[in-house]
Amino acid sequence: MFGLGVPEMMVVLVIGVVLFGPSKLPSLGKSLGEAIRGFKKGMEEVTSDQPKIEKTEAGAGKGE
Repeated sequence: MFGLGVPEMMVVLVIGVVLFGPSKLPSLGKSLGEAIRGFKKGMEEVTSDQPKIEKTEAGAGKGE
């Protein structure tokens, strides 16, 4: 995962606890997970629409 090992993940976790406190970490993790999920879904929609867009542009170019 991004080239991070266990020691690096522990450092990130400790910094997160120090900055945000242990009570806010679960809500931050949930928000981050939802944001990543939304981003991935958006990227999938764009890549699935790409062949449709290319076909439409190719068809529009023939009439000119």
